[in-house]
Amino acid sequence: MRGWLSSWRFLFSRRWILFFLTVIVLAYGTWWLGEWQFGRLHDRRESNAIIEANEHQDPVPVADVLAPGDPVAKTEEYTVVEATGTYDVADSLLVRYRTRDGEPGADVVVPLVTGDGTVLVVDRGWVKTDDPRFDPAQDAPAPPEGEVTITAWVRADGEGDSTNVSDGGMRAISSTAVGKAIDKTVYGGFVELLSEDPAPADTLEPPEAPDLGEGPHFFYGLQWWFFGVLALGGFSYLAYDERKHGPRGERHRPAPAPDDAPVA
Repeated sequence: MRGWLSSWRFLFSRRWILFFLTVIVLAYGTWWLGEWQFGRLHDRRESNAIIEANEHQDPVPVADVLAPGDPVAKTEEYTVVEATGTYDVADSLLVRYRTRDGEPGADVVVPLVTGDGTVLVVDRGWVKTDDPRFDPAQDAPAPPEGEVTITAWVRADGEGDSTNVSDGGMRAISSTAVGKAIDKTVYGGFVELLSEDPAPADTLEPPEAPDLGEGPHFFYGLQWWFFGVLALGGFSYLAYDERKHGPRGERHRPAPAPDDAPVA
């Protein structure tokens, strides 16, 4: 027993202790990254469940879900709401760089002024265009004139510099930025149009269905854990190899075989 233990004494050398600590840090890091990916998978599944529960419900009045200045709650994403008002076509905006099937285009945002004057930011749909001079108020299919009743999906505001409104457009929708640009009181969040009554003469491409996939998080999590197991397995193999054969730099190398060929 004592001899068996002595054969592993090299593990207490400075070199092996540092090696072991490095492997432990690496294994912990891969475990944490795996847990992070599985946490994201859990969040994605939770979000998908909310969307699936909301997107096929009967419409509810927009004021039951949204309020001026209030952000959209996570549980309200893709709730179907109904609103009645008049489109303010003059304040139409573009959401630029929205490609579909490789085709360049933009989303057309038109404010809907409801009965009490509060504006609902409506993404009416997608139009194919690569013209930087495209004017949504003049060039996009026109919404119905007069009073219109819409149904739409509730969406949370975008964040960051991409929401800044400049030259009549932005790269992501924020009700706060749109409200400032058109100088009107707006509901928090925005909506993606599903239907209009009366129907317009010409329509835009409807919003894309929500992505209910789970993404690569499960496989990424397994991959990180595999790297951790690989690190521990590699350490164990190298330790066994040194115990059996000694340090690699001190191992006896057999002499080269003599050359039997006669020397001229």
